[in-house]
Amino acid sequence: MTESARDARDAEAVSRFVESFAAQLVEAGMARMPARVFAALLSSDEGSMTSAELGEQLRISPAAVSGAVRYLAQTHMVSREREPGSRRERYRVHGNQWYEALTNREAVIKRWEGALREGVTSLGADTPAGRRMAETLAFFEFIEAEIVEMMERWRVHREKTFGPE
Repeated sequence: MTESARDARDAEAVSRFVESFAAQLVEAGMARMPARVFAALLSSDEGSMTSAELGEQLRISPAAVSGAVRYLAQTHMVSREREPGSRRERYRVHGNQWYEALTNREAVIKRWEGALREGVTSLGADTPAGRRMAETLAFFEFIEAEIVEMMERWRVHREKTFGPE
């Protein structure tokens, strides 16, 4: 986008989008500040901003930005980059952030499966609680297999739609 096109963009409309999308993320379970920071990064043309830029756009403190970015980095939804020749960091959202976030969840599902297997063994597979654990375990095993297949289909679809990375 050219600078003049960017300048012509309605800042109030962008702000409404950021808050609206962030509200949707909050409704889905994300904490409010990380949701706002993620939506702001996603809606920026460069896909990256400094802490100061995020604070100014969202009218939040540096501490709020720091906490939000820490959460987003841990969930692989953003990455930190150093500006060349500077100590300042930029926070970047990538085109494949959803893939990375979902792939990270796959590791959590694996850990849950291990705990559930232990639960089935501890409770006894033939008890009501053991059967509930076994059904929950089967659900997560099913989801895990579906995610693997779905992510492969996504990689093919993404390459056809957007070209190679």
